[in-house]
Amino acid sequence: MKRIWAGAAVLAVAALLLAGCTGGSGSSSSGGEGGTTQTKPEDASGAVADPAAKSDTVISTNRDVVTTGSVSLTVTDPIAAADRATAIVLGVGGRIDNSSEQPGSDTQKPSATLVLRIPSANLDATLADLKRLGTVETATLNATDVTAQSKDIDGRITALQTSVDRLLALMAKATTTADLITIESTLSDRQGQLDSLRAQQKALADQVAMSTITVDFHAKGTVPAASPTTFWSGLAAGWDALVATVNGLLVALGAALPWLVVLGILGAIAWWIARWIGRKKDAAA
Repeated sequence: MKRIWAGAAVLAVAALLLAGCTGGSGSSSSGGEGGTTQTKPEDASGAVADPAAKSDTVISTNRDVVTTGSVSLTVTDPIAAADRATAIVLGVGGRIDNSSEQPGSDTQKPSATLVLRIPSANLDATLADLKRLGTVETATLNATDVTAQSKDIDGRITALQTSVDRLLALMAKATTTADLITIESTLSDRQGQLDSLRAQQKALADQVAMSTITVDFHAKGTVPAASPTTFWSGLAAGWDALVATVNGLLVALGAALPWLVVLGILGAIAWWIARWIGRKKDAAA
């Protein structure tokens, strides 16, 4: 029995030693040379992510955006406010595409309208400065992404430029008059298309680089009323329109009444003369 227990103990120690050797070899193989273990990052689903594949998917933040908008301001002096707005825009490198000023009169208050071209990089700060010139009544901004259109124009320009270069090379090698005429005709057509696309590219780039903002300056009490948004406001607006129409008709009738009286008198005189002549003719007959 002692020999049996001794043999069992020897076998247990040997099994433990064998397991330790196996674990050590596994850890050394996974660590590689240098004894460091490298593990790949896992994504949210638990799968192992490939760093090389992740580096290939780069999201570009460069977008071509055309920004337009309008701002309506109530100011004390619209003409002076328009001059200050012009100075603000010119100070940031912008320009004035259109300017309209209406001086005040006895029957009409002054107003001014500017179409501003503001560098897109300075749009927010410039709008903030413009809004400080008076009380903001309305303000709208519209952004249109034209990245696809811009890339399409760029690609077409590249293709046409390549075609033009090839035609120029063929023209230099032309040996007959017929070939030369054909190449010149095709080259003229391609060059015209290329010039048109370059003009479109330039115009689009200008719209992207310079935002277009229309600013209206009104004197106090002349800002147009907001459009009705409820049934009662619509009813009130309809009643006001009816009253204004009736008043307009009455004013027109008052202005035309003197002319109608004069025309009636002249018509009665002409009718009496025609009747008198008719009677004379009847008496003579």
